[in-house]
Amino acid sequence: MSNRSVDDDGRSMRTGTWVTASAHIITAVVGSGVLSLAWAIAQLGWVAGPAALIVFSLITLFTSTLLADAYRHPDPVTGQRNYTYMDAVRAHLGGVKVRLCGLAQYANLVGVTVDYTITASISMATVRKWSCFHEEDECHVSTTPYMIIFGSIQLILCQVLNFHKLSWLSILAAVMYFTYSLIGLGLSIAKLVTGVEAKMTTSATVSEAERFWRICQAIGDIAFAYAYSTVLIEIQDTLKSSPAENKAMKRASFVGVSTTTVFYLLCGCVG
Repeated sequence: MSNRSVDDDGRSMRTGTWVTASAHIITAVVGSGVLSLAWAIAQLGWVAGPAALIVFSLITLFTSTLLADAYRHPDPVTGQRNYTYMDAVRAHLGGVKVRLCGLAQYANLVGVTVDYTITASISMATVRKWSCFHEEDECHVSTTPYMIIFGSIQLILCQVLNFHKLSWLSILAAVMYFTYSLIGLGLSIAKLVTGVEAKMTTSATVSEAERFWRICQAIGDIAFAYAYSTVLIEIQDTLKSSPAENKAMKRASFVGVSTTTVFYLLCGCVG
């Protein structure tokens, strides 16, 4: 008996498109990493800096294309669905590799969660400080309450059973990303137009050991700014089956990574 309310696997009909998937990707890729790109470009220089951004974007796009074909197994179009990253690893690799990939995935997710929690709490505390700059007493704002607030909101959002129900949130987050990126870009252009020199310590002005460390850190910052493979399968699982999920996901990856790279280059180089 045919039922249009469910998919071929008996689950609720997926309604995602490459547009919503692109929003998910932009939301997953872009985060606190964009804030360090200007510093990273300054350490690597005008040639190596933009080149590193482009290289990592191509690597991300290539690996995302390969991973998109792993959503179904054994056939990428008609095979059985893999609902999560670990399901795909289990179906294609199996054995001890599942545990190793799971360990790497959860270590990455924990690290990203800690990074976002700290960055969000510092940002909220900074906004709070603005309201007391005019006061005579020195302004002290603890980040701990904001960490608790941000963490509590994350715990609530994690209870949403179906990832595709968060499409509106990803679209809102993508719009916010474009907004604060354009604000940062506008402030950088304004600094250039006014002719005020902005000083930044680069790797060329420090010792050889410090220079090497800063270059490695800059490359790491750029690599971190592109990571989203651990949630790619979950994003793909929101797509409707026509057109084929792997084709829609490849298109979404191209749009998401390309859009992100353009803004990364603008914010990093102009910044």
